[in-house]
Amino acid sequence: MPGFEWLDKEEQKIINEVMQRGILFRYDMPLGVGKYVPEFEKAFAASVGARHALAVTSGTTALKVALTGLGLGPGDEVIVPGFTFVATWETVFDCGAVPVFAEVDETLCLDPADVEKKISERTRCIALVHMMGAQARIKEIKAIADRHGIPVLEDTAQAAGASLEGKALGTFGACGTFSLDAVKTVTTGEGGMVVTDDEALYQNMSEYSDHGHDHKPVGRGNEGRRFIGMNFRMMELQGALGLVQLGKLPAMVSHMQAIKNALKEALARVPGLTFRQIPDPKGDSATFVSWFLPTPEAAGRMAAILGEHGAGPVAWGKNTWHAYHNWEHLHAGATVVKSGWPFVRPEGKLSYPPDALPQTTALLHRCLSWQVMLGWDQARLQKMTEAINKVAVEL
Repeated sequence: MPGFEWLDKEEQKIINEVMQRGILFRYDMPLGVGKYVPEFEKAFAASVGARHALAVTSGTTALKVALTGLGLGPGDEVIVPGFTFVATWETVFDCGAVPVFAEVDETLCLDPADVEKKISERTRCIALVHMMGAQARIKEIKAIADRHGIPVLEDTAQAAGASLEGKALGTFGACGTFSLDAVKTVTTGEGGMVVTDDEALYQNMSEYSDHGHDHKPVGRGNEGRRFIGMNFRMMELQGALGLVQLGKLPAMVSHMQAIKNALKEALARVPGLTFRQIPDPKGDSATFVSWFLPTPEAAGRMAAILGEHGAGPVAWGKNTWHAYHNWEHLHAGATVVKSGWPFVRPEGKLSYPPDALPQTTALLHRCLSWQVMLGWDQARLQKMTEAINKVAVEL
């Protein structure tokens, strides 16, 4: 998955261009105006078919900017999946809102049936995550959201280059967020992007991400401000890197799809193994290959055999970054704020017991994955295939 595997002279050349130009700030300054971040935004918007793209400092700040732009705050609830990176729900807390966790299904993304159950009179957003490079059931969930008048935020952090029936992920809902960190398919080292077709939402996000400045052409420091904001601006070095990396995205996705197909062909020989459900395999960005075993014990045994042969997978039941049942700080209501915020509130203390999502927990304990690496050559794939053959015999 990581775009850093394909860093080469193209990235070096454009970084040198930025340094020679001597302008690192994207907006108007005495030395001149940045060009690479605006060009990156324009290219990114075109690549997904959105009207607007806003470059920010990380995938996490992309979520914060999007949630704030949508007007989320105290008293509001946001439905989030129990299988995601922690940033999806951390940013909900940071807005003052309350994350409400819902189950995932065999897509490893939100279960539409449980989403419907979790909607309340306080629900103001559904933060859907296209987990591990493939589609959530976005059409079903968007239909549910539309019936209730609730916007959908697509967390597309891990799914750059993915689509559903030809339409880019991140463009189905009110807005879509992307991560450009060191291990994403398109990387700027750190960075993020938000896309939307909504002009008013874009203006809110653009201004909030730069201390509320309205970016009218009156000279830096003379802009008006409709509201307070923060600083989540991307700098020119990141924008330049992103431009080059974005140009490589189609080739990277195609390369990963070929690797994933080869591994799935080998994995299909393992008795009892079933693959993650993907609504549109052609639109899968192929950053991960994921599968289920009939029992947690079988998954553990397969993981051990693969590990013994140098092909150890991710065992999601044990993962502490992405699995609800392993978020001990969430369950404990742990915070550095002396008042106990965001868990302790005037209306009472929030509670997130570790057994609240039994369907998700059961699925993850049976699930194994490989992150697909661009650098895997035929020798590496042969070694992995041999390890799979061992599983087929010994499991």
